[in-house]
Amino acid sequence: MPKPELYVIFTGNKGQKTDKISLSKEFFEGEDIDIEVKAKVIYESDKDDIINQYIIFCKVFNEQTKQYGMTQKAVMETIRICRDRNVLSEYLLDREKEVVTIMMSLFDEEQIMKSFIRSERHDADRETAERLIKKGKMTLEDIAECVPSLSLEELRELEAEIMQLA
Repeated sequence: MPKPELYVIFTGNKGQKTDKISLSKEFFEGEDIDIEVKAKVIYESDKDDIINQYIIFCKVFNEQTKQYGMTQKAVMETIRICRDRNVLSEYLLDREKEVVTIMMSLFDEEQIMKSFIRSERHDADRETAERLIKKGKMTLEDIAECVPSLSLEELRELEAEIMQLA
């Protein structure tokens, strides 16, 4: 049986990063856990192999999303730049439409997750504001400073709802 090996592809800048990571060290503060996993980390290198080209593609994509946001323009510019630099060019030439579709679906998933997180945060802030209003010890202006995701108008509406229920 071949010896198993695990790899992690890191698409950021190496800096002072290690060449191996450990599950227990990275996520459980070095605790003794039932399943220990160690993986070799692959960073960008001078090699002209498919993995290195993928890392470069990811870096270009990150640059483009910083410039254009999570948009189709960022995806199209990434593809154009990579083709110009001969990075995954053959693959991108043959499968451009597929790459665009996949990357745009990633945007959709990320947008859904961000929206969910914003909604959860808003609900939690609303509950906090409701408790503070019920205590009656702070002005709405003071509550607005403590819970900045809610506008003063939203707080007034919330206060009116609470008063109707009382």
